[in-house]
Amino acid sequence: MEGLVRRRFLAGCGRFPAVVCLLVCALAHGAAGQKVKVEAEVLSYPGQTVNLRCAFTDTTGVQLTMVTWIYEPKEGERINIAVFHPSFDPNYPESPMKGRVSFAPSPPNLASPSIQIQDVRMTDEGKYICEFATYPSGNEQGITYLVMLAKPQNAASTVTVEAGAKKVVVARCESLNGRPAAKITWVTTANGNATTVSTPAADNTVSITSEYEMIPTAKDNGRDISCVVEHRTQTKPESFPLKLAVQYAPQVEIKGYDNNWYMGRTRDVTLTCNADGNPLPTTVMWKAMSGEMPDTVLIKDKQLTVLKVDDAVNTTFVCEVKNRIGLGKDQVTVFVREPTVDPSNAGVVAGAVIGSLLALLLVAALVAVLVTRSRRQQQGYRANGSGDMKTRIFGGGKKSAKNGTNGGTGTGVGGANNNGPMYGYNESSSHHGEKNNHHHQPLTVGSTTPSAQDILLSNELDDAERRKFDELEEDERYDHFGGGGGAPILQLRPHNQEHIMGDYLDDDMESQRDGSVISRTAVYV
Repeated sequence: MEGLVRRRFLAGCGRFPAVVCLLVCALAHGAAGQKVKVEAEVLSYPGQTVNLRCAFTDTTGVQLTMVTWIYEPKEGERINIAVFHPSFDPNYPESPMKGRVSFAPSPPNLASPSIQIQDVRMTDEGKYICEFATYPSGNEQGITYLVMLAKPQNAASTVTVEAGAKKVVVARCESLNGRPAAKITWVTTANGNATTVSTPAADNTVSITSEYEMIPTAKDNGRDISCVVEHRTQTKPESFPLKLAVQYAPQVEIKGYDNNWYMGRTRDVTLTCNADGNPLPTTVMWKAMSGEMPDTVLIKDKQLTVLKVDDAVNTTFVCEVKNRIGLGKDQVTVFVREPTVDPSNAGVVAGAVIGSLLALLLVAALVAVLVTRSRRQQQGYRANGSGDMKTRIFGGGKKSAKNGTNGGTGTGVGGANNNGPMYGYNESSSHHGEKNNHHHQPLTVGSTTPSAQDILLSNELDDAERRKFDELEEDERYDHFGGGGGAPILQLRPHNQEHIMGDYLDDDMESQRDGSVISRTAVYV
């Protein structure tokens, strides 16, 4: 009755959403399955004896008439493997399990008709159904899945390959004869990808083979790669660490040339031929592009040493290295230079250079001073030698002229006191119209022609005196001093001191701008 109701409900379930139907079906199946108690899944290994338990939990109001065990493989039809009726002996129909299956315990109990399978095989895996024939409910059943486990044989290895431009298999990992199928993954920094193939066996086991493929290069040689196998029979994944094996021709590099091989150099003049290859290089050979190797060259294995640098070393050296895969080479061109300064004398040379620079700076400064002074002297000479030379009076000339008193030891024209030096001047032609009546000759002592010493002494007037000289008013000039008759009288010394004229003249005389020489201590009247 209950089964009939369930079938009718399932027939009308199409009118409801799929999720609702599945949920209701699961609840109905759970409610029905509660009467027949079985294990949902049983694990076993080949050769073992497996027990499949089954029991009817509540027989109230129900009469059990018969129990049947049914085997349903993954592929194929259902097969009855064991049948028990209280009125008859247990029956074991023809099946792959016949002779290995039996009720346990024996004789069986209709309320708990469990079975056992001896020497279980991989092909025994599948669905096992314990079905009761009852009255008045009809058939009640419980389902157990028998899962056969086979621990696989795992292994991994690398494949030796040559560097090239084509993708090849560089590593292989296998998980053979496992149940269920294993899962293989790769862990590496290499640039490649894996290809996995699953191969089922006749005994229902599965073999998994995974190959790692890539385009191998010389840099990939020795690179880490690991194969990781996961299987249900293992408590943790099994890892196989490996290193890639890539063969390649020698890669050669010459070291030691510092681009400073000068004539006569004897120290640190060595070239080293470094080579890397797989398999290891077997031969190393040095050559010179110019032909024969120079006599000053010594070769030992991978090193080339120059005993003394000369013109013959000015060539290109080639290093060739061979292994089973091929040939690799490198070359370096040597340029022989002129001898350089000995580094031990670097301090002396630096000192000499610095001293020379300082000396040049000092000479340049001295020349600049001399040139500047010479130009100033030439400018002063041109000023003194011009046709517009004037004689001016320094001192209290203006004040004395206005007072009209004789304040000195001598009497000047107009009663003026003139204690300052007197300078003669010549009016230029441009002033003839204005000062025609005041043209005077310069007052000089000694020769009227100026000497070189006079010219130099005349330049000793500083800028302040010259500005003062130019700022004098017109009435301070010599041509406006007296207004009277002749020129002022210059008294160089007392009449009773003529015997000391010689010594006195050298120490006391002073050259003037117009070329004349006067005394520093003379009395002017």
